[in-house]
Parts: sequence; structure tokens; C-alpha cells
Amino acid sequence: MFYEMRTYTIQIGKMPTYLKHFEENGLPVISRYATLVGWWYTEIGELNKVVQFWAYESLDDRIRKRAALYQDPSWLEGFVPKAFPMLEKMESKLLIAADFSPIR
Repeated sequence: MFYEMRTYTIQIGKMPTYLKHFEENGLPVISRYATLVGWWYTEIGELNKVVQFWAYESLDDRIRKRAALYQDPSWLEGFVPKAFPMLEKMESKLLIAADFSPIR
């Protein structure tokens, strides 16, 4: 199993709007292509961060599913135009669980 950790920096003051937009418009679409493991936002420390973990069967699975997501009109027209202007930075890391990890 492969896990992707996506970290976003949201513009100051936009977190409530981003959270609502993602829940209502982003999550229903992206959930067709990836399995959500966890979704958090910061309250202490470096603020205005969203951290998401998504699960994929393999790297090839991720590539196929992300390509399909980027073709989905619901994503491209319903989520991206409002969400992306609220972002300052995006980061993606692919993680492989160690043999002893509770989440594999």
C-alpha cells in the first residue's frame, strides 16, 4: 500500500471557506479516485496548513487515479476554480509503510 501525504498552505483567513468548500465540493469527487486515510488542519505551530493522507494500492494505481481525477469535470469546474486561488503552497510526498507500522 502506498500513502500520499499532501500538505497545503491556505491563505490567511481562508481556512473556514476552504474547509467548507473541500467538504462539500472536493471530497465527494476525489473520493471516487482515492481512499481518504486522514485529514487535519493546524491549530498550533505553523498555521494555515492542511495535511491529508490518501491510500493507493500502488504507484501505478495513484498515477491512473490522479490522471482520471484531472479529467473529471466535477473536479475541474466544481472544485478547482474556487479552491486553488485560496492556496499559497502545495506539497506531495509518497510514503511507504515500514513492516512494523500499525498502518500498512
